[in-house]
Amino acid sequence: MVPNALRRFCAPIFITAALLLAPAPAVASGDLLVAPTRIILDGARGAEIVLNNVGDAPATYRVSLELKRMQADGSLEEVVPELATPAERAMIDMLVYSPRRVTLPPNQPQTIRIGVRAPADLPDGEYRAHMLFRAVPDAIAVAAAPTEVASGVAIALTPIYGVTIPIIVRQGSLSASAAIANPRLESDGDEHRLMFDLTRAGNRSVYGEVIVSRQGVAQPILVARGIAIYPERDARVVTLPLSAEQAAALHGPVTVRYIEDRSRGGATIAEVSAVLR
Repeated sequence: MVPNALRRFCAPIFITAALLLAPAPAVASGDLLVAPTRIILDGARGAEIVLNNVGDAPATYRVSLELKRMQADGSLEEVVPELATPAERAMIDMLVYSPRRVTLPPNQPQTIRIGVRAPADLPDGEYRAHMLFRAVPDAIAVAAAPTEVASGVAIALTPIYGVTIPIIVRQGSLSASAAIANPRLESDGDEHRLMFDLTRAGNRSVYGEVIVSRQGVAQPILVARGIAIYPERDARVVTLPLSAEQAAALHGPVTVRYIEDRSRGGATIAEVSAVLR
């Protein structure tokens, strides 16, 4: 259960990302590497996120929180603060983190510490926000690299990179189950995809990987990681891009398994057999 208060950031409270979610995957955008890619806080412990600048020049990043809701196709849509639900506002209010701005020399890691100050009357449930790590453009570099356009006006186009990861707080005794239905192959010219309907029941999210296999074949035909369905949705459509070779191999009888994240045991959440055509 989440503690009623986290009074200060102190070393004994926080554990490393490797201890919280081992093995810790990483995600990169531009020259920023972030690990782990998902945080769950369901006890008195806090967590750390490790940032690493893999570029060859110092870079500055701003750390902030966003609210996002899952759509029917599995995409995440940002929620403006004015339209946030009470549970979403509660998450923003109780999540604490530091620092909120970092400058990273090349290949120099930096940790972001995360903790929770949960109110005593917090209802049981799952709460979620998304932590954004956004590059701060170098003003000098931008000013020194204008681009001339036809009108004679000089502008500078600077890409701004960002990485977003979910931060989840679980309060109370929660459970969830899932089911897979209607696996199907679809093609559009040279584009191929496996699609199926994923439903969820319970009071928390489910998260894991999809494994598609054929009886008698040792290796899976397809493995897709990081498939989630969040509590704001009871159902979503999962769409997995395929190569032409994978699409051809999937024709016929297959088994589609959805297993929980391997760092949390890898148990089967849902499974269905189908004949794909």
